[in-house]
Amino acid sequence: MKQKFAVILLGVIGLTGSLPGWSMPEIQVNGLFGGSAVLVINGKQHLLKQGQTSPEGVTLLESNSQQAVLLVDGKRLSLGLSDRISASFHAAEKAEVRIPRAENGHYYVSGYINGRPVDFMVDTGASAVAMNMHDAQRLGVNFRRGIKGNASTAGGIVNTYHVDLDKLTIGNITVHQVRSTVVIGNFPAQVLLGNSFLSQIEMSEEAGVLVMRKKY
Repeated sequence: MKQKFAVILLGVIGLTGSLPGWSMPEIQVNGLFGGSAVLVINGKQHLLKQGQTSPEGVTLLESNSQQAVLLVDGKRLSLGLSDRISASFHAAEKAEVRIPRAENGHYYVSGYINGRPVDFMVDTGASAVAMNMHDAQRLGVNFRRGIKGNASTAGGIVNTYHVDLDKLTIGNITVHQVRSTVVIGNFPAQVLLGNSFLSQIEMSEEAGVLVMRKKY
């Protein structure tokens, strides 16, 4: 069964148009799920379900894998996959994404290929981002204009195409011209986030959490 995990987010945005005397708590989205969200509010982490309110007065109205809708001091706020809100604007030191490890030991993360949503499995053993022909067609990847080749799988030798993806985005990290392999057939069942992307970022593991950072 596929598992979906939202990335932990450290992007930063500023808040404008606040009322005089209204103090916005610092809110950071650490996880987005259907019907719940992990929020860090003024440095304290909370797992809120829809309708619940944190001790700081932040209410989670709605949540899915793409965004959380919050009610803060009567104001309705939507936080997307790269958003963090605080009382004052400050720039992030470095783009960073944190991915919790799934029960099966793998890391799963949602992202975008050429602006279209896709669910990845992180695979450090894959030389390139890899997908089957059906995922490529869904994502608008014109693989038949790429370089034809073949690969050995458990089911035998399969035909492949090598093509560069214009843009691949995970959280607030974007890499351009990412080499990919498109397999003719149904393998792999899930798009693999391979080393053609991973080699262009910094990676480390902290207590079961995979940390990705932009190099520059």
